[in-house]
Amino acid sequence: MRGTPAPADVDTVLGYAWAVMTPSASSSRAHAEPSTRPLPADDPELLGLDLRELRRHWAATAARAPMTAAAMTGADRRAQALGIPGAQLMEHAGVAVAAAARALAIDTGRWGRGPIVILAGPGNNGGDGLVAARHLAAAGSKVVIALVASAARPVTPDAARNWDRVVRDDRITIVHTPVARDVALLGHGIEKAAVIVDALLGTGVRGPLREPIRSAVELINRARGEMVPVLAVDAPTAIDLTSGDPSDPAVRADLTITFHRPKTGLATRNGKALAGRILVAPIGIPQEADRG
Repeated sequence: MRGTPAPADVDTVLGYAWAVMTPSASSSRAHAEPSTRPLPADDPELLGLDLRELRRHWAATAARAPMTAAAMTGADRRAQALGIPGAQLMEHAGVAVAAAARALAIDTGRWGRGPIVILAGPGNNGGDGLVAARHLAAAGSKVVIALVASAARPVTPDAARNWDRVVRDDRITIVHTPVARDVALLGHGIEKAAVIVDALLGTGVRGPLREPIRSAVELINRARGEMVPVLAVDAPTAIDLTSGDPSDPAVRADLTITFHRPKTGLATRNGKALAGRILVAPIGIPQEADRG
C-alpha cells in the first residue's frame, strides 16, 4: 500500500485497500465505539493512517443506520442547540477530510508529486475544505484552494472564519474563480495535482448547476479522466444525499467522506456509482441530537 503505483492504477489500488479489510485483520480496538476514540481534531494518529486503516478506525461510525440529508441537517442544528459550536463540528469534519486526502494521495503513489487542489464552494461544504487545507499544509503538502463563488469570501459564518485563517497562511496558494473563464484558467495543468478535493456543494442541489460551479464540476471530471484521484466531501457535488439522484453535471469521485452516519443517497445505485469508496467519519454530534 505504500508503493508508487502508476496513476492509471487508482481504481485497482482503492479496490485492494477495501478488499483486504477483513474482520480478522482488525483488532477489537478497531471496532470500538466512537466514544472510546478521539474525534478527528483531537486524534494524533489520524493523519498517519492509510485508507485501510482509516476505514477500520471509523468502522463503528460506518456501521450506524443510514440517514437522509434532512435528518443530518436536523442533527447538526440540534447539536449546536445543545451547545456544540458549528465551528467545532467543521474542525472535526475538515481534519477528517485532510486525513482522507492524504491517505488517498499516499495509497495511489501521488503524495508529494503535486499539490492537493481543493475546490471550495461558498458554504459550509467549502468550509470543511478550508479546514482540510490548513491541516494538509501542516502535514507537508502543497495546497491550492480555489474559491468557486461569485462572492469574494464564503457566505456562512463558520466557513468565513476559516477563510480568514487560510488567507493568512503563506503555505497555501489561494485563487478566486468567480466565473467560468477563471475556472478554465485553473484547469491548465490540473493533471499535475496529487488529488482533487470536491468541497463545492453539500446537500439540497436541485436542477442543472449554475456557473461557476458547473464549470468546476466539469473540471473535476476532466481531471479524473486524466487519472487524478478525486475525493468528495460529504457527497459528490450534484448528488442528492437522500435519493442518490444526480443533477447535471455531477462529480464522479474515487472516494467520498461523509459524516456522522452513512447517507441513504450514497447507498443507491446512482449514489454508489458516483461516490466511489465511502468513509464515514464522526464529528461529535451527540446521541441526543440524533433523531433522524
